[in-house]
Amino acid sequence: MKPLVFSKTGKFWKGNLHTHSNRSDGLLSPDDLCQRYKDEGYNFLVISDHFVGLYNYPITKTSKFTDPEFTTILGAELHSGASENGEIWHILAVGLPENFAPSNSPRFVPIDDQESGPEIAERCFDAGAFVVIAHPQWSGLTLADARSITSAHAVEAYNHGCAVSTDRPDGFHTLDLLLAEGRKLNLVATDDAHFTEPDFFGGWVMVKAQQNKSDSILESLKEGSFYSSQGPEFVDIEINSETAKVQSTPVSTVIVQGQGSAYVAQHGEAVVSAELSLERLKNSPWLRVTVIDQYGKRAWSNPIWRD
Repeated sequence: MKPLVFSKTGKFWKGNLHTHSNRSDGLLSPDDLCQRYKDEGYNFLVISDHFVGLYNYPITKTSKFTDPEFTTILGAELHSGASENGEIWHILAVGLPENFAPSNSPRFVPIDDQESGPEIAERCFDAGAFVVIAHPQWSGLTLADARSITSAHAVEAYNHGCAVSTDRPDGFHTLDLLLAEGRKLNLVATDDAHFTEPDFFGGWVMVKAQQNKSDSILESLKEGSFYSSQGPEFVDIEINSETAKVQSTPVSTVIVQGQGSAYVAQHGEAVVSAELSLERLKNSPWLRVTVIDQYGKRAWSNPIWRD
């Protein structure tokens, strides 16, 4: 069994799903952001400005930068309602329609008479967006919070901006707990770049799609045809009842994780192909693969369900 990202035809496109311009609290203009990411070798970019009244509910359009090797996708980071710690929700929506109706969210503080986090996530989902539970560790989300977002495609498992600014980049614990309950969610790595700190070019997705066009990229995101990275690249993953075969660019560690504490790892130098026994994971309904290179940079597969 091969995950869809390695079995379907198409090409890999590198993109960042979470970026802020000076239309909200970022430093650079939308045009400058597109140029910076294009120059860095990215194939697509989502400028996800904060969708609050303070910034006039922006959905930032940058279609003039679109060419065969670089495209942009509409999106926003939405805020509405209070999580269990009393702070406002952060929901990342990629592929949001330009005419998406504003919420009643004047600032970054919950108020009465506004949608809850789950409600605004559902509205984004129903509008056709790829919906992500943003930076759970940074937000201090509880498991009950995460459970409440039933209209989501993925968890933001690595957020580079949160890593740089607060050392709270993680969403893996939240993801794995939801997977253990049978939620079929994927994971993304992002920058959450504001360019006010070195919070850029640190986490991205590699999306398998026929074309580097917004609708094709969005379709692949929704179907899970991508993996996430800080540097290493997957070449192939194949799972059978007894082993996991992993091919990648040279790495030092290959790990297969499963439910609870189940895992298996292989270490070495410049490993490009590994075959790991799944004996210790035989009772896990799902697996995911992590590779780590000599510099500590990681790449992560989406969860692979064995059914």
